[in-house]
Amino acid sequence: MVHYQRYIQLRKVVNVTYVDEEDACVNMSACNKRSKPKLLFFLLFCTLLSSCLLLSPHLLPFPTSPLSLIYPAGAEDETLSVSKTSPCSSVSNGTICCDRSSIRSDVCVMKGDIRTHSSSFSVFLYTSKNSGAGEQSFRQEKIRPYTRKWEPSTMATIDELTLIDKKPNSSVADDRHKCDVYHDVPAVFFSTGGYTGNVYHEFNDGLIPLYITSQKYNKKVVFVILEYHDWWITKYENLLKHLSDFEPIDFSGDKRTHCFSDAIVGLKIHNELAVDSSLMEGGKTIKDFRDILDKGYRPRIQGLIFEEEHEKSQLNKRIKPIRQQPEKPKLVIISRNGSREILNENLLVKMASKIGFSVTVVKPQRTSELAKIYRELNSSDVMIGVHGAAMTHFLFMKPGSVFIQVVPLGTNWAAETYYGEPAKKLGLRYIGYEILPRESSLYDEYGSDDPVLSDPNSVNDRGWEFTKKIYLDRQKVRLNLVRFRKRLIRSYIYTMTKRNTNDMVRSQ
Repeated sequence: MVHYQRYIQLRKVVNVTYVDEEDACVNMSACNKRSKPKLLFFLLFCTLLSSCLLLSPHLLPFPTSPLSLIYPAGAEDETLSVSKTSPCSSVSNGTICCDRSSIRSDVCVMKGDIRTHSSSFSVFLYTSKNSGAGEQSFRQEKIRPYTRKWEPSTMATIDELTLIDKKPNSSVADDRHKCDVYHDVPAVFFSTGGYTGNVYHEFNDGLIPLYITSQKYNKKVVFVILEYHDWWITKYENLLKHLSDFEPIDFSGDKRTHCFSDAIVGLKIHNELAVDSSLMEGGKTIKDFRDILDKGYRPRIQGLIFEEEHEKSQLNKRIKPIRQQPEKPKLVIISRNGSREILNENLLVKMASKIGFSVTVVKPQRTSELAKIYRELNSSDVMIGVHGAAMTHFLFMKPGSVFIQVVPLGTNWAAETYYGEPAKKLGLRYIGYEILPRESSLYDEYGSDDPVLSDPNSVNDRGWEFTKKIYLDRQKVRLNLVRFRKRLIRSYIYTMTKRNTNDMVRSQ
């Protein structure tokens, strides 16, 4: 999984040796000790100590808090670095304002006479005042509108836009390139490059940030897309229609000059698969984003249901209907092939069925219709899957449902950070099932005392290539069904209790 690159970066920073400022001063004085009178040494020590305490925040490169060890150098926890009020929240006409304070993304705001120029990958902002000194460019801002700012190698693949604040030449009637299309609503510029094609990144790096950035416009906004992909538009058109009333623009492919009076370049992002209500107008949360998904996929799902009911009605005319049994709680298994697959999945299905679940196995593919996957999970009571990008589909579950994530060796931190915590924020009952070494296929390759089995963190610390090669690409899971059964029974009891309670409430 691509997002593990950040996992390794964070772990590397965590393991940087922390040297306290006071200890550093003591060590320096100890290194310079000579045979001197004790009083003189004591005075010198105190002088050095006090100076070090006063000046160390400015002079020493050491982290000043444990928090700084969690994120890449020079960065802070996003929840702290995102201000409640952006410096670009209020922009005057004829202004470009760029907020580069976030470790995750840059966001620029433009207001005034805004005109696109796709051939030069530029967006011009013309000021209203003319000058006899000739045409001048007052300011230029460069931005790559993608939400993985902390990954230089990734950002290098993203097309760069140049935002130019320009004063037109007074000697020419109007030297500005003319508008081919004028829009009376704002624009949001963003890229669908980078890791687009991976469902986790499509939601985390693109769709949720797009919702965060655009929801305040109440669909009265135009999306201008760099690295435009027809397949992406087709895949998410049901969602895009509930974020914007207008057709998206292919920035590179559409050579016309599009003119706006307001524009946001770049997307705001809060955290992993998350919406921070304290940073949203109206206190919106990830549940509100899920409501957008529900609205987007509901018409297609209703169409699928109508087709199925029609087929059943035709079948019932020929076959005597079978008396229906009480509906069982539904359990969906997100299945994998190859790395991190559940080797005894067939036995898991049988066990869950005996407990009382109606079991469905779903194998998401890149070409899978999301409406069908959404329908399966939206109607489920429990979802089971092994850590990986497909766990992003927990967003399709109703709050109050159960999400069981099987956590392979070496993936504990990432599983909790990328899916466990976000699932809880959505209102799911989350269960992280951390496998034991004997449940990993790696147990057949390494001795029980090998760090691969006994100390996965030390292996992860060696670098991303080791994590990927060992824990992601080569590891499979054989569940201890006796141990796992306890989680299923607990989930079954929880689901039936919730269902009975809801039935009692409805009957009152």
